[in-house]
Amino acid sequence: MKKLLKEISSCRLCAEQLQLGPRPVATAHHKSKIVIIGQAPGLKVHQSGVPWDDKSGENLRKWMGVDKEAFYKEEDFAIIPMGFCYPGRGKTGDLPPMKICAPQWHGPLFDMMKDVKLVLLIGKYAQDYYLENSYRTLTKNVKNYEDFLPRFFVLPHPSPRNNIWQAKNEWFQHQVLPALKMEVSGILNY
Repeated sequence: MKKLLKEISSCRLCAEQLQLGPRPVATAHHKSKIVIIGQAPGLKVHQSGVPWDDKSGENLRKWMGVDKEAFYKEEDFAIIPMGFCYPGRGKTGDLPPMKICAPQWHGPLFDMMKDVKLVLLIGKYAQDYYLENSYRTLTKNVKNYEDFLPRFFVLPHPSPRNNIWQAKNEWFQHQVLPALKMEVSGILNY
């Protein structure tokens, strides 16, 4: 696993397409139990090199009911985004994740993680890539999260920009998040 993570950290496959150059961000351990697959690192994470080291990460940890120390315990959580590097800024926000990362690196990572009990698919890019029977919208996927269990748990992105989505979909706070916390605590024996 260390060799593979070193290869990932030195990846330059899409260097010419990245506004700020490559800085792959991923963590994993051969004993990881929960895999978190989000979009791609944001600017703050690109700068720090620490996955989910931003407000979105704070929200995600709150959603799961884990603190920062537990979240960064690689034997419990692997963090492998759809795009491993910050893709840059577009007109309306960050650009989509680079499409080369998931096909290049996810398979080898999963091959080394034999204890995975749950994969969190955060956002539409991860859901479209992994779900064969996906609904047409992220909202429908999340509302029907039970259809993807026990392997996958689908979530919207925990960005503060999604507060409007959460306000429109109050069922998310009352139905989905308690189920997520129960799944995570059951796997980690909290």
